[in-house]
Amino acid sequence: MQRIMLATDFSERSDRALRRAVLLAKAEGAVLDLVHVVDDDQPRRIVEHEAEDARILLGELAQSLRTAEGLACAAEVVLGDPFAGIAGAVADKKPDLLVIGPHRRQILRDAFVGTTAERTIRSVDCPVLMVNGPPVGAWRHILLTTDLSENSRSALQRFAALGLGRLARRSVLYVFDAVALRLVMADSMPKDDREDYLADQKTHAHRDLAQFLADLSGLKAELLVRHEGTTVVHEIQKAAEALNADLIVVSTQGRGAVERFFLGSVTEKILQSARVDVLALPPAPGRAAAP
Repeated sequence: MQRIMLATDFSERSDRALRRAVLLAKAEGAVLDLVHVVDDDQPRRIVEHEAEDARILLGELAQSLRTAEGLACAAEVVLGDPFAGIAGAVADKKPDLLVIGPHRRQILRDAFVGTTAERTIRSVDCPVLMVNGPPVGAWRHILLTTDLSENSRSALQRFAALGLGRLARRSVLYVFDAVALRLVMADSMPKDDREDYLADQKTHAHRDLAQFLADLSGLKAELLVRHEGTTVVHEIQKAAEALNADLIVVSTQGRGAVERFFLGSVTEKILQSARVDVLALPPAPGRAAAP
């Protein structure tokens, strides 16, 4: 990675993201761009005052990082809607990674238009790291997720190219669906038959995952499969807890707008609920979403 962008609102949440961004920039020898967006949907006097204060704070922060951390660091204040401003800065600077603070739930607003984080992720074509956990050091265990779609394959290739967490343990999780157990007559299936069927489906899922990852160069990871006994989100969370994973990697698009891995379903819920860091990966640039 050559360029990392941090979007900050000067909150404690953003401070956590800042610490992770600094760790990554130092490890990768990357330039760190600091961006703050001032909402311009306010009286002009207020906008100008907030923008001037932000330029002073951001400039001081950039200078501190240059001096104390030895980082190549730039700062920019953007006027506009928060998510549109961040998206514009990303389009301009073209960072390899955008780092943001953790989700902050605003019930009524989120119910209709989504959070700034989720809207930003929809609008940019670079990987986005949401920092939820304490950035005390390098990640120890990374949990990657896949639905075996081509867009997911592209996203995993992008993760491998980023080179994040080189020394961390890695696991790739595929949550599979056992169709027969969802049928109306499934409850009448004898327990032994159910267990045999589930074991057979697990074997097939593991084989499918191994085949899916076979040609992904640079991605060495333990293969994990879990039955979708509850929801995909719950199974991902359970796997992360069992593994003590401190980074979950998700694709922002899966099999299409109506499928479960499309942003707005599984990915969105992971972003909203995860207690550890989440890396949201779009397909490689120029690759369209699967129909």
